[in-house]
Amino acid sequence: MRFVFGALVAGFVVLGCGKDGKSPAGPGDAGGGASSGGSSGSGGTDAGSGGSAATSGGDAAPCVVDTSYNPTIDPTKFKTKVDNPLFPLVPGQKRVYRAGPTGTERVEITVESTTKQILGITTTVLHDVHTVAGEPIEDTIDWYAQDVDGNVWYMGENTKELAGGEVTSTHGTWTAGVDGAKPGIVVQAKPKVGQKYRQEYYACEAEDFGEVLALAESVTVPSGTYTGCLRTHDYTPLEPAINEEKYYCPGIGNVLSVDVATNEREELLMEP
Repeated sequence: MRFVFGALVAGFVVLGCGKDGKSPAGPGDAGGGASSGGSSGSGGTDAGSGGSAATSGGDAAPCVVDTSYNPTIDPTKFKTKVDNPLFPLVPGQKRVYRAGPTGTERVEITVESTTKQILGITTTVLHDVHTVAGEPIEDTIDWYAQDVDGNVWYMGENTKELAGGEVTSTHGTWTAGVDGAKPGIVVQAKPKVGQKYRQEYYACEAEDFGEVLALAESVTVPSGTYTGCLRTHDYTPLEPAINEEKYYCPGIGNVLSVDVATNEREELLMEP
């Protein structure tokens, strides 16, 4: 999953496995509502820890593959649309955000009408383009799916970093079920303050976590003022210095992302 602040955009997930080359011990209690009704299995969404050693290619330091994280995915317990009130995805919708240190960068996200089958599940496709002075620096396709309990799962991404119109990197690309990559939950059906959860897992490439910080936040951005918003802390052990807080508001979804260190903001400019 993409962190979106200026120079931080370029390859936050390509820095290997951290300074010690290892994935951290899992936070535990991951997935939260995913286990209700048995739709996905509570053990499967536990963040987990430990595993067997592996390398991330080239001269990268050895990392630890977390074999304990193994979400149970049953395609019969997934819906064909994503309608969680905190993360609704309606085909044809477009959201525009301003970003960067001066607010001159743009992130445009479109919910595509096409779908993609991943692990036997019909996923919703998002097209995400980040531009600086009108020039694309990142072009990403994301895939999401929602289980019958209302948990929104992140099923993978195809990301390209760009310079001068040329692709410079595709690091961070992953698809659930391919090369050991596993899905995670981006927004829970019944979030609880203090819950920690994996949002994605592709060893040493994509290892984002989330933590629920608050459930009833108010936030003001250019598109308006919103109440009853979920606030999360998103982070990755692959680059511990990068942290952000996100606000998900009823009926809209993500309206604001804030870099914890710099206070840089990505703000929704217009509602879909």
